Amino acid sequence: MRILGLDYGEKRIGVAICDELGLTAQGLPTIIRKTKKHDWGVLENLIKDYKVEKIIIGYPVRLDGSEGVQCEKVNRFTTLLEATFSLPVVKWPETLSTKEAEEILINSGVRWEKRKKMVDKLAACLILQGYLDSIAK
Repeated sequence: MRILGLDYGEKRIGVAICDELGLTAQGLPTIIRKTKKHDWGVLENLIKDYKVEKIIIGYPVRLDGSEGVQCEKVNRFTTLLEATFSLPVVKWPETLSTKEAEEILINSGVRWEKRKKMVDKLAACLILQGYLDSIAK
């Protein structure tokens, strides 16, 4: 089963896909948001090309477990994903995934200019891998 992982953002959407066995997440090119038509077209192509059966989207709950403004945006986006692509969408807690991705890149010696381009993809990988690890147990 191929699962698509998303790190939703207002300017960019980080994207990852799992291998066919559902064991590991690999990053795909980040979607630079332009228009709704463009964004949905890119997602549609990814879903078709990889034969995606499920989508995991990062759900940014606060450290205290409460939902903030960004959760409302993810909820709206999730509703549209489900309606548009008729696929199950799982909201996966992703608190601090972007911060963790940035720290990994910094510790790997990646320069700031490249980090900015890679952080959303890596965050999507962390979200998807967290989900994959949880279902493997």
